[in-house]
Amino acid sequence: MIIIGERINGMFKDIGEALRNKDPKPIQEWAVKQEEGGSHYLDVNSGPAVPNDERPEAYEWMVKVIQEVSDLPICLDSTNYDAIEAGLKLLKRPGMINSCPAERDKIERVFPMAVKYNAALIGLTMDNKGIPKDAENRIVFAMELVAAADEFGLPFDELYIDPLILPCNVAQDHAPEVLESIRMVKTLANPAPKTVLGLSNVSQKAPDRGLINRTYLAMAMAVGLDAAIMDANDDELVDVAATCEILLNNSIYADSYLKVFRQR
Repeated sequence: MIIIGERINGMFKDIGEALRNKDPKPIQEWAVKQEEGGSHYLDVNSGPAVPNDERPEAYEWMVKVIQEVSDLPICLDSTNYDAIEAGLKLLKRPGMINSCPAERDKIERVFPMAVKYNAALIGLTMDNKGIPKDAENRIVFAMELVAAADEFGLPFDELYIDPLILPCNVAQDHAPEVLESIRMVKTLANPAPKTVLGLSNVSQKAPDRGLINRTYLAMAMAVGLDAAIMDANDDELVDVAATCEILLNNSIYADSYLKVFRQR
């Protein structure tokens, strides 16, 4: 299970202020804290804190300050692909691009960029009309993304399909469809694409967010989820990921498996 730490995001007040003030301290503190919590990647997203035309410079700055304190690979998260490419050029180790919908103009921009910089790529099961309700139509988009990987030479196991979970308090019927989508993605190619979720979306604006996140993570891992953009400093959530790895026979059991998972 690959944990992509979600916390370096301009939607959070402290990160937004850090970006506006060019203050590296909060960003570096969260980079270190998430690495200690068990992150394998650090998601980096300026959010609305930076105007769109200033994002390439902002992403260069974020990559530089993070790499001063952490060796974790970085997942560059933006709808501004010039900003993503500016960050990719500075990475010390292969990163990840978040993300590309199943839209031809964006596929032609992003897939060659992923290949050029040896980056993994998150593909979204949606187009400019939005997110489909059922698993079958999500898989239609997933198939387009797999075909694009083949066309542009991106290894299938470097493609992460995100079937896009929505908040359960407004789109409860999507939750089982996303689980079925994860299961179906594993049949699309050999080797199969990986799967990823923005896990915290499932509990957005609901009470008991931690419980919802933990439960859905376990359910998703049971049907093949490979990665999640999530709170790497929620110890109970990380413990669920580690325990699922054991119970799904993906990791060898040891009494110290919780500690080993965070060190891996």
